[in-house]
Amino acid sequence: MLQRDDPHPLVIGHRGAPGYRPEHTRASYELAFALGADAVEPDIVATRDGVLVLRHENEISGTTDVASRPEFAGRRTTREIDGAALTGWFTEDFTWAELATLRATERLGPLRQASASFDGRYPVIRLRELFELIDTMGADQHRLLRMIAEFKHAAHFDALGLPLDELFQAELEAAGWGRGDERLIMEAFEPTLLDRLGDRGIRGRRVFLIEGNGAPWDLVLEHGRTAPSYDSFATEAGLLGLAGRFDGVSVGKARLVGGVKARPAADAAGAPLFGAELVDAAHAAGLEIYTWTLRPENRFLSAPFRRGTARAGYGDWMGEFGEVIGMGVDGVFLDHPDLGVEARAVLAR
Repeated sequence: MLQRDDPHPLVIGHRGAPGYRPEHTRASYELAFALGADAVEPDIVATRDGVLVLRHENEISGTTDVASRPEFAGRRTTREIDGAALTGWFTEDFTWAELATLRATERLGPLRQASASFDGRYPVIRLRELFELIDTMGADQHRLLRMIAEFKHAAHFDALGLPLDELFQAELEAAGWGRGDERLIMEAFEPTLLDRLGDRGIRGRRVFLIEGNGAPWDLVLEHGRTAPSYDSFATEAGLLGLAGRFDGVSVGKARLVGGVKARPAADAAGAPLFGAELVDAAHAAGLEIYTWTLRPENRFLSAPFRRGTARAGYGDWMGEFGEVIGMGVDGVFLDHPDLGVEARAVLAR
């Protein structure tokens, strides 16, 4: 569990501070910590030559200028990612040297004009740079800064001979983080990847991401149609089954507030839990619980907290953030870390 002297809940810069700067750029991560974030969350994917880079997905046309670069026009292709066909440009088809020539763009640009105004100014960065940034800014700010490393599409990269757990261990050691420490939290939608990180002796809390629907792709590959669903892990029995294996779970905000998912009839394994019941059950099982993503725009707020009709306009973000934090979650992911710091402070008064 979190140490007593930790701020609670942790305010986590979701891919940095993409409400203000394009996600997964050095500027976005620096700003997140400057705004008071306790941790930042990089999404980790691999290049053809085994370098771990920070992008929302391995398909990068929505977060870089690759589509406008004539030298890479021939790299556009269709791949099957976690069972679905996807067309675009993929990190595994580029070397790090090639990716380093690209410039980042804001994925939610139409809603985030302030962030999108910085499109084209910042390069793609590799994981090693974020380790160095955390070291430097932690020393400058005289506080413990954390990384919550999210591993994307591990089974897909395994099939390409690019095992993310092995590459991550090498990056840790190269960055001087050894086998990890209290600054490190690791998360993934694929539980077998988290198991492998533990088997490698990498230290740091391991958190299982519970999607809103479907099933973990690694388990689908192993079990086919009988693979356990994400819903099955959000039951009392499912959470108890994760206890001792992992340190925590992380759920989409809709499982806590404003979700439209109907509660199914209980079966032998029990029904999936929602809201404060889910938070309480996770804690009763000895698990931390995190949630993603708290955002202030009407487009992302649940209906009771929207104000006006402008999708990009801010609604009652303090009301929704406060409701989620008030449930006792251990960490919240935000695109605007300063708003999370403010909501936490207001509730602490």
